[in-house]
Amino acid sequence: MSTTTLPPTKKTEPVSAPKGGISDRARSERKLGWLLAGPAFAVMLLVTAYPIAQATYESLFDYRLTDPDNRSFTGLNNYWVILTDTLWWQSIGVTAFITAVTVAVELVLGFGLALVMVKALRALRPVLRAVILIPYAVITVVSAFAWQFAFDINSGFVNSSFAWIPGVAADTDWFGDRWTALLVICLAEIWKTTPFISLLLLAGLAQVPEVLQEAAKVDGATRWQRLWRVTIPNMKAAIMVALLFRTLDAFRVFDSIFIMTNGANGTESVSFLAYRQTIARLEIGLGSAVSVLLFLAVVLIAFVFIKLFKVDLAQARGE
Repeated sequence: MSTTTLPPTKKTEPVSAPKGGISDRARSERKLGWLLAGPAFAVMLLVTAYPIAQATYESLFDYRLTDPDNRSFTGLNNYWVILTDTLWWQSIGVTAFITAVTVAVELVLGFGLALVMVKALRALRPVLRAVILIPYAVITVVSAFAWQFAFDINSGFVNSSFAWIPGVAADTDWFGDRWTALLVICLAEIWKTTPFISLLLLAGLAQVPEVLQEAAKVDGATRWQRLWRVTIPNMKAAIMVALLFRTLDAFRVFDSIFIMTNGANGTESVSFLAYRQTIARLEIGLGSAVSVLLFLAVVLIAFVFIKLFKVDLAQARGE
């Protein structure tokens, strides 16, 4: 009986991943993204580069507008004066408190509003979205004046309308105490910018594949399990963008504090400190140093957020 010998199979080399681990599709999309965003990025860079460079330059001098002829180079002395002053760290604490409280509450409320807009009837969605976005359309200064009027001890209606709440009386001075003033500031910020968060999260909800929701429902997952294990993981990019944008905006809070308290009773933020040094006291050197430190803090926050919530879009597409 003759036997046939099969020809040896040719060993195939494993397909190596593209250089740098980036597929051709991801590389082409990245190139397209730079082509589309490049002109706007260049314009923004030109607009912002000069003020940043000018502020950095001015921060190296002892310079007061009240005595412009007596201008001397001090190097990093202005930064040393600021970083060793308790007022700077108090402003950092106030800014961090407002940022943490407002962003956390806005994320929860914004996610709830986004879910409501998704589940609403198709005919009601445009109206519902328009109503929810009304606070965000109001100018921040106008919003701050409205909240100040509402909580004013003489002309406000909050004390009389909410006297049934423990701790609220007809003579409650909301802006006379540090923590109650910060509470009103946080409420104004939350009311104003929660619609912005809900709009971003609504876009994220639209990207969650419906087939995953149906598969989880068939497997017997409850509504909460689908929320935590299907919806939120697939919204990681939208949540990161919402948190990043809102945190950077909240860390530069100024308008509400300027209108409501003018920085009194320990409510001074970093932005207000820069304003007070530069505009009120005409200390150009110190004010510029505070502005530069604020800019560096914002850059650091953006870097930490991007590294902490890093999203691999290529992996999300299954590449």
